[in-house]
Amino acid sequence: MALYLLYESASGYGLFLAHGIDEIGQNTEAVRNSVTDLNRFGKVVKLAAFNPFESALDALNQQNAVSEGQMTDELRNFLELSLPKVKEGKKPKFSLGVADPKIGSHIYEETKIPCQSNEFVLELIRGVRLHFDRFIDNLKSGDLEKAQLGLGHSYSRAKVKFNVNRVDNMVIQAIFLLDTLDKDVNSFSMRVREWYSWHFPELVKIVNDNYLYAKLAKFIEDKSELSEDKLEGIVDILGDEDKAKEVIEAAKASMGQDLSPIDLINVKMFAQRVMDLAEYRKKLYDYLVAKMSDIAPNLAALIGEVVGARLISHAGSLTNLAKCPSSTLQILGAEKALFRALKTKGNTPKYGLIFHSSFIGRASAKNKGRMARYLANKCSIASRIDCFSESSTTSFGDKLREQVEERLDFYDKGVAPRKNIDVMKAAMENAANQGAEMDVDKTTEHSSKKSKKKKSKDNDEAKADDKENAAVNGDAAESKSGKKKKKRALEEESKPAENGTNAENGTEKKKKKKSKDVEMEDVAAVSEGKKKKKKKTAD
Repeated sequence: MALYLLYESASGYGLFLAHGIDEIGQNTEAVRNSVTDLNRFGKVVKLAAFNPFESALDALNQQNAVSEGQMTDELRNFLELSLPKVKEGKKPKFSLGVADPKIGSHIYEETKIPCQSNEFVLELIRGVRLHFDRFIDNLKSGDLEKAQLGLGHSYSRAKVKFNVNRVDNMVIQAIFLLDTLDKDVNSFSMRVREWYSWHFPELVKIVNDNYLYAKLAKFIEDKSELSEDKLEGIVDILGDEDKAKEVIEAAKASMGQDLSPIDLINVKMFAQRVMDLAEYRKKLYDYLVAKMSDIAPNLAALIGEVVGARLISHAGSLTNLAKCPSSTLQILGAEKALFRALKTKGNTPKYGLIFHSSFIGRASAKNKGRMARYLANKCSIASRIDCFSESSTTSFGDKLREQVEERLDFYDKGVAPRKNIDVMKAAMENAANQGAEMDVDKTTEHSSKKSKKKKSKDNDEAKADDKENAAVNGDAAESKSGKKKKKRALEEESKPAENGTNAENGTEKKKKKKSKDVEMEDVAAVSEGKKKKKKKTAD
């Protein structure tokens, strides 16, 4: 039986005929050793047909189809023209060797061409790949490498199909930076407290918040200049009038040493830097919340933005987190304790990063492990929904959170929770309703935009018409203004003449009316005479 080999290169489809091979003696080790020698391999495998790609875009489309196990029309035509025809009802006397079994099964379903993919075929295709540039006559040296490089870049670029708003790398960087900022802000705030306490030690006991302490240190500067005039400013910072008065009283009887103006300037500048870091930390937290609502809305709704971001960061990506089973997600972040317990044969940890969730803290001591296991299960479901769903919605996360709340009530009060299938049905209905509402909103926005455009066009046309009319009226007014003076002089001269003509016109109108009446009477008399004549003729 003849064996044909299909090889998909970067420059086109190649069909090779492997002849002189005994099926019984198909030893893959012998083939593997003879593949490297072109003289031996060229005697067994020869080029039967070659179909080059028309363009780089055509090559990309063909390779995308091959990678997905689909046969294109171009490949089908190439195989039907190059291979012997398969007669119905008869067993074919050849077979087609392919590298991917998926595309082989698809070729057999569509064309009934028998395909095979095994170690022997793969070794032969490896030899074809190794000596492919020798089989094609018109192929120059370096052309195949350029085609492979260009197709590789375009194929990789096409495969990386992602939404810019759903890049989880930004969340990983943001949560790392947030943790670093927390440590830096705390250490810098302690340095401000220690530095300014040499001048005003009593302020530490009055103001506990680091941000407010730095803000107040910048505002007060020299405690000897603090008086009742600055009371309003201190009240604005602290939000408490009693504390503001206590600060002023403490400054009057302070035991701290005096600082030089240069030292106070340095303290003020450092306090400003600490305030800027604290404000930037707030903005970064808002950014993290916004990114989590885009990337993992259900996980954020279930367990919170910060804990969800830490889970994604520790797993490496949202896809890796979705691939983790719930048992792995439960102890994610407690790897040292796990391996220590395995080494010492002690108790394994019950929770890792998931411990920072409020649900674990609200559970009783004996139920913390059970709650962690249940919460990890729901987090695993939420992460998979966020990773693999096309539309982003929080309906599943909200329902999963309700389930966790019900489970807490079940552990504490014994209230039976709802079944998981009922909750998921309700979540799917909510998601469908939200999708329908989004579609309606989009259509209404689109129609409103169209109506606004039409109205704006109509307004523009009306304005243009008004401008044209105004221009015409302005020209007419200018022409009339010059003639008005001449008309006034003529009207004054013709007034007495017009009075005489008006009387004459009145008599003429009366005469015309009388003549019309006489004519109507004559017409009536003529018509009556005609009627009488008709009657006589009838008699």
